[in-house]
Order: sequence, then structure tokens, then C-alpha cells
Amino acid sequence: MTTYCDYCNTHPEDTFNRIYHDTQYGFPLTSDDELFERLVLEINQAGLSWITILKKAENFHKAYSGFKIEKIAKYTEDDRARLLADAGIIRNRLKVNAAIVNAQKILELKKEFGSFKNWLDLNAKQHHTKDEWTKLFKKTFVFTGGEIVNEFLMSTGYLAGAHQPDCPVYQEVVDLKPKWLDK
Repeated sequence: MTTYCDYCNTHPEDTFNRIYHDTQYGFPLTSDDELFERLVLEINQAGLSWITILKKAENFHKAYSGFKIEKIAKYTEDDRARLLADAGIIRNRLKVNAAIVNAQKILELKKEFGSFKNWLDLNAKQHHTKDEWTKLFKKTFVFTGGEIVNEFLMSTGYLAGAHQPDCPVYQEVVDLKPKWLDK
């Protein structure tokens, strides 16, 4: 019998969570836009269930210009108003603002480090604790508390813990993770 992570076992009929668990959760991302998308989705999940975000993921993708960082960084007040009126996403002023401000912050990081991923990799090589990561994110971004940072880093493969060792997806994620993260 295949043993899945406790999260999947507590949501056995939920295909959204199972597909996300089996194909995305804990898998490393290489594209800055994909990393940014995951950060925005994790921020929007705060105070809500992850299934709510998964069901709205396509709406988020459309509303936020395919998560193109350069486009979102240039959003105007009209764009903010459009997002706040969009029933297909989470209409929270602080979360909408966080997406725009954090896109601008990532553009600043790209100037210094070449990419958001390079910045993440550089910090991952320092083997930060969860608390150190949270302090770094709070210093760099907005609306990034401990749970958001933890889930973002686990869901993108920077922190261990996305899957239990007996989960069938565990080894696949481990095999994809850069070996320098284990040191």
C-alpha cells in the first residue's frame, strides 16, 4: 500500500491538493516568474485554506499578467483597483499591494544578483534556519511572516519537510534538489 503524506491522507477526495502534492509541492523551481508566483500564492493563502488558492490559481495567473515580474512591478492604481474588483482572486488590499511591492523588490534583487533564484540560492548556501530565513524575507519583502516564508521555501525545495520519507513523491523531490542544499 502506498503511504502518502498526512496532508493528502486528511484530504483523500481532494484532487486539487493531490495533483499539487504529486507534481509541484517541494519541487525546485528555476524561473523567477514561477518563484514569484509561488510567493504571491503563499501570501494570498494567509488566513485561508490552501485549497481555496489552488482552485483560484488559474484566475490569479490571468489577473496577475501571468506573474510576469516586470509587468506587475509597473502596476498602477488602476491595476490595483482592477485586482480588488476581481472576484476570481483574493481581494485583499494588503495582499494585492504585497504582490506589486514584492515584484518591485525582486527587480532590485535582479539588479544586484542577476535573478531572484540567484538571491535565493546564495542565501540557501548559507544554510539559514527557518528563523533566519524569516528575518531575511521580512527585511526584503512585505507581508512575509514565518508561516508564509516557511511554506514558500518548503514548496520550492529550499527547506526540507514537504514530504514524509515514506511518501511516493519524497524520493523524486530529493533527486531533483541541488546537492549543495544538503551540506
